[in-house]
Amino acid sequence: MGRFRQVQANIWRAYQAGRQTARSAAIESREPDVTGDDPVDSEEYAEYPEHPVGKDGQDVPYPLRIAAAWSWRLLIVAVAGAALLWVVGTLHQVVVPIAISLLLSALLAPSVGFLRQRAHVHRSLATALTMIAGLAVVAGVLTLVVTEFVNSWGELSQQAQGGIQQIQNWLKRGPMHLSDQQLNSALNSVQDWLNDHKSLLTTGAWSTATTAFEVIASAFLTLFTTFFFLRDGRRIWRFLVNLLPVAAREPVRGAGEQSWQTLVAYVRATVLVAFIDATGIGIGLVILRVDLAFALAALVFLGAFIPIVGATLTGTIAVLVALVTRNPVTALLVVAVVILVQQFEGHVLQPLIMGRAVAVHPLAVIVAIATGVVLAGIIGALVAVPILAVLNTGIRHLAARQRHQPEPPPPKEVVVKS
Repeated sequence: MGRFRQVQANIWRAYQAGRQTARSAAIESREPDVTGDDPVDSEEYAEYPEHPVGKDGQDVPYPLRIAAAWSWRLLIVAVAGAALLWVVGTLHQVVVPIAISLLLSALLAPSVGFLRQRAHVHRSLATALTMIAGLAVVAGVLTLVVTEFVNSWGELSQQAQGGIQQIQNWLKRGPMHLSDQQLNSALNSVQDWLNDHKSLLTTGAWSTATTAFEVIASAFLTLFTTFFFLRDGRRIWRFLVNLLPVAAREPVRGAGEQSWQTLVAYVRATVLVAFIDATGIGIGLVILRVDLAFALAALVFLGAFIPIVGATLTGTIAVLVALVTRNPVTALLVVAVVILVQQFEGHVLQPLIMGRAVAVHPLAVIVAIATGVVLAGIIGALVAVPILAVLNTGIRHLAARQRHQPEPPPPKEVVVKS
């Protein structure tokens, strides 16, 4: 009899242990229902500790948590961007020559590569020959343009005064019938606006480069930096990449190489597009017998390095010269030539020459140029689009690389007990 009761007690304890295990498993696999409709009995619910209100933000709505998470991250990015702009603004006398050196290096790098690979010229000699040839071309073009402007300045100023007088007479006698007081008020308003905004295009790089010493120092820094970029560019890039953590070296190296190819393609395409713009507008000016045709074409060539708006602004100068030196009909014909060339550039040259490697939406280009003008004046407008194209290529490369990598497994749910 005692033996039987001992077996019965063992069976009862095993039953209780199994029931307790099943009860614990049920509690672990579900959250308590605070509405009172939880199917778990009251004894099991009493054993499950109540989750405290507000712990881990459970009482904060999910959309608000997402908005808060994005907000503080965006705030950190904005602070980092502001700090970067402050550093660039403080060191602009160094940053601007380096930026110009990168553009010149991207333009001259294919020539250096050709001399080294095809002609088997030493690296330093190939770099020196390329830089000398490039400087000779730039100096020759600038000399011709400045000389023609200087030689024609007296006649051009007299014709400009006469053209302005004709415009004033047309405004008074034409369909607008403006009075002298209204004309003077309008001219004073324009002059006041120019005085208030004259620093818009002269901020940044040129605001402090007012002395000959600073200009010469910036020029020498640009030349020396360009020389070493052309000669030791790959070594410099490898050194910078090796400073990064090991896991980041390969992605950054690939993104940097793709970005450099984009910059080279952009600069070469921009030079070709600028040459075609200058040639087209220059031929139109010669046919229409507008004075300073070569100088205006060269000015269009230089202005075309600022995409979309550069050639248009310099073409406007050609229109004003035609209006002053010739007549309104010739000026309208010059307007037609400028519009025709710009349409050919926007619909044929840009898609065909630039290609998809540096394809950036026109709205992004306009915003980038405006931002560059506000932050760094003319130099900012010049380097804004190359920076945008390089960042676009680098970020797209890193994003594509990230998409091809397997995603890490999601973390397991952890039930926090208290």
